[in-house]
Amino acid sequence: MTLAQPEALNFECETGNYHTFCPISCVAWLYQKIEDSFFLVIGTKTCGYFLQNAMGVMIFAEPRYAMAELEEGDISAQLNDYEELKRLCEQIKRDRNPSVIVWIGTCTTEIIKMDLEGLAPKLESEIGIPIVVARANGLDYAFTQGEDTVLAAMAARCPNEAPVAETEKNERNAIQKLLHFGKKKEELAQEESEYVDHPPLVLFGSLPDPVVTQLTLELKKQGIKVSGWLPAKRYTELPVLEEGYYVVGVNPFLSRTATTLMRRRKCKLIGAPFPIGPDGTRAWVEKICSVFGITPKGLDEREAQIWANLEDYVQLIRGKSAFFMGDNLLEISLARFLIRCGMTVPEIGIPYMDKRYQAAELVMLEKTCQEMGVPLPRIVEKPDNYNQVQRIYELKPDLVITGMAHANPLEARGINTKWSVEFTFAQIHGFTNARDILELVTRPLRRNNNLKDLGWDKLVKEEAKI
Repeated sequence: MTLAQPEALNFECETGNYHTFCPISCVAWLYQKIEDSFFLVIGTKTCGYFLQNAMGVMIFAEPRYAMAELEEGDISAQLNDYEELKRLCEQIKRDRNPSVIVWIGTCTTEIIKMDLEGLAPKLESEIGIPIVVARANGLDYAFTQGEDTVLAAMAARCPNEAPVAETEKNERNAIQKLLHFGKKKEELAQEESEYVDHPPLVLFGSLPDPVVTQLTLELKKQGIKVSGWLPAKRYTELPVLEEGYYVVGVNPFLSRTATTLMRRRKCKLIGAPFPIGPDGTRAWVEKICSVFGITPKGLDEREAQIWANLEDYVQLIRGKSAFFMGDNLLEISLARFLIRCGMTVPEIGIPYMDKRYQAAELVMLEKTCQEMGVPLPRIVEKPDNYNQVQRIYELKPDLVITGMAHANPLEARGINTKWSVEFTFAQIHGFTNARDILELVTRPLRRNNNLKDLGWDKLVKEEAKI
């Protein structure tokens, strides 16, 4: 007897713990993205050890982050928080002179109720450097949500289109002249004529510069001009945000930022799937075009060309199954892409699910399953890992995408795994980076094929039994 498949996505919540990286790890990519920033993490020695290990690969670079370590005196309120933070920030200003200092709150600042938001404005006026406060603690947030809290705090600092001072106007004119140096008036006019007349559009989400350029150019091909990115390469270049501006996200974990942009800045959110995989990138561009009344051009050919280039990888995973344990909130988008590649996904674990912000992605996931003729996945928020492991034993998936904590124990039991953190740090957005996603997904499968060719697979199975 065959069981009837559910006609709609099935959501569950097991209220397990967050088995993810600590969200303060967002410092790793944000301090590199915002070049004139300095991140001050306010926590205990444990936070310092974590950052030291998590960012050990960057030991030869000179990072723009530091730890404000809380001692027993701080926790028992015997020391003056303000004076200590002032001393540190003055030292940062003297040594680095950044355009902004970002205070990252941790679990400890949350537990002892440090009033960082109350201390920051007074200290900001004293030292003359903007101080942005972001609570990226592991009590409330999962891995990538650290970036969400930072960007939400920065969204409140984005400038309005107010009358600018004469000196600032002259500076802007000088910058424009520099950017347009060597270009003729006809070339400049032609550049502007490539764009359709539409309301200002700001994109939010931290991506490497090459990916920012790729996505900006994809929209330019459709005549859409990107007015700015949040975050920008420099804090001093944060995009202007006015009431009625359109905003669209590039990552599924930025729901708090989206809410801040809508409620506090009165922007209009474009609810699109996320530009992950050729299918997601196409849907993302199409949705933006539809909002601005533009008929997209050349997307069919562009997507077909990318799929043709991916065929060698797709052959390796077609017909196989993947199980997501839940770690970085990219799970829905990655599962949708893998299903389009011909895989089945019985379960998607995810630490936190905002159905409103991911609504378009969920609709696309459902549609993709129907078009590919595969069962709809079960979506489990805050999964209980013990229960998940039992389900993995029953389902016997070909690949489990999991946090680093569970990878080795599962591998020891003969289950193929891939670290989900690798998708966070890889370039996976846009048409051209879809190959990088499949490079990561197929690596354990290709490794096993190589072991079989060498005859080592039997040895591995014997060791697993032991």
